[in-house]
Amino acid sequence: MGESFGLYRLGDDAGMMPLIDVANVACGFHASDPDHMRTTVRRAKKHGVKVGAHPSLPDLQGFGRREMKMSRDEVANSVIYQVGALLGFLMAEGMQLHHIKPHGSLYGMAARQEEVAHAICDAAEIFGVPLFGMTGTMHEKIYQQRGVAFIPEFYADLAYAPGGSLIVTREHEAMDPGLMAERCVRALQDKKGTAIDGSLFPVGCETICVHSDTPNAIDIAKAVRSAIAPWH
Repeated sequence: MGESFGLYRLGDDAGMMPLIDVANVACGFHASDPDHMRTTVRRAKKHGVKVGAHPSLPDLQGFGRREMKMSRDEVANSVIYQVGALLGFLMAEGMQLHHIKPHGSLYGMAARQEEVAHAICDAAEIFGVPLFGMTGTMHEKIYQQRGVAFIPEFYADLAYAPGGSLIVTREHEAMDPGLMAERCVRALQDKKGTAIDGSLFPVGCETICVHSDTPNAIDIAKAVRSAIAPWH
């Protein structure tokens, strides 16, 4: 959320906020700016939505979806810087930081590379909040090994490759809301995800993610929220 920048608008945050419980708010390195960050925090407060930080690699032009080579300290310092900025706006509104969830390529790198996962933990330990991530990856292994609370998430609007790895593209395509809702129910009920070839793989699903820049994000969020009502 809050991924608009200056005069440029991305995603229907006003339409999405009433449909969610937790918002991952951009911190300025892949999207957003101080004005949009504060507007997003205020909007979350209005709707009773908890706010987590969504820090990125320093890649505004690439929307944080291009990998970069950074040391553990560089990654940790970058995340601390971004979370600290969001925390200031949360304090201004009398709100608390709920969690940290890396964005885009930083998220993917932390899933595969131990040093990056440790860097994310280095930052999370300072703020004392949980980390969102994927089961069966370095997220789960390193975060839990470090004693940082780990909240497994499932994606409502991204495709999975056989075996359970995410298929991440620079731009997200519209997805069938009914099919996505069905997959979320399977993830909650059977702890299984569905790959593009129809095969199943094990997942953890304590939170479900919908990206605000998916073209039909609002329709997906409505369908998923309705479908998972028995678990909500």
